Amino acid sequence: MRIFQAVRAKSLRVMLLALFLCAIPASSFAGVFISVGFAPPVLPVYVQPPCPEPGLMWTPGYWAYGPDGYYWVPGTWVPAPYVGALWTPGYWGWGGGLYVWHPGYWGAHVGYYGGVNYGFGYMGIGFAGGAWRGGVFAYNTAVMNVGPGIHNVYRDTTIVHNTTVINNNHVAFSGGPGGINHPPTAQENAYSHEQHMTPTAAQTQHETAARTNVNAYASHNGGHPTNLATARPGGGNPHGNTDRAVNYNSSKSNSGNVTAPRGQNRSTPASRTYNSSHSNTSNAPAHTGGGQQHGQPGMAVKGQGVPDHAPHGKPHR
Repeated sequence: MRIFQAVRAKSLRVMLLALFLCAIPASSFAGVFISVGFAPPVLPVYVQPPCPEPGLMWTPGYWAYGPDGYYWVPGTWVPAPYVGALWTPGYWGWGGGLYVWHPGYWGAHVGYYGGVNYGFGYMGIGFAGGAWRGGVFAYNTAVMNVGPGIHNVYRDTTIVHNTTVINNNHVAFSGGPGGINHPPTAQENAYSHEQHMTPTAAQTQHETAARTNVNAYASHNGGHPTNLATARPGGGNPHGNTDRAVNYNSSKSNSGNVTAPRGQNRSTPASRTYNSSHSNTSNAPAHTGGGQQHGQPGMAVKGQGVPDHAPHGKPHR
């Protein structure tokens, strides 16, 4: 009887997840969805390394899922695949009792990424880190840390304030208990139907390098990875301590963390992979929880907004 109930419960979860995925609007490229029975760790606090050369785009760090559970993929600067390309980060979304990964993509606009405040321009809604101007990317130094050789810059704090989702607990997932409460806007829904491009080879190789690094796994580092951001994909970082975590307000940094105890990443509920032609949960249902608000600057990742009195590349305390 217990076996029957367990099988029935598992089948119900799969059906709910299938319904959840069916509600997602089609995108223009095939993606792979990974579902996990427990939430990813909180987003670590780190400093953005300076952009090493013009034309590179920042891709924020994120928790991916591999053979030994969740592992951290460091944020890094990568070349844009074409003029006008903007990166929409991937995100974990709660649905059908599972946490589902929705991979990132390149497109003409930044679409829905669950309201997750990754910092450095990705404040939860859209992108405040820069804009394409005359075929050249200009960096918003209000949130971006650029090197001395980059001169195509501007400063706009208004867009930062208007697109920020408050995430003081550094939650790394959207929806569900304790998750970020930001349903997609009509504009984000529209952007999800545009033509998209999958991650570049450099991004794929960067994620693979993290997946094969045992120290990147939360089961080994307790949710506190040491290699948090790199100047270039694969770990090339000439800027010393930008790889290290910066501890702020430790009493809050772990709040909202719903993760499996150490060593349980291989146990049930097991992760499952779904092939799908969708890439973005633009029609994902709204969920309460997290207490996020809009229109105020959030500091989900310290260093995302460099104040006037703080030098670039240094954390704001």
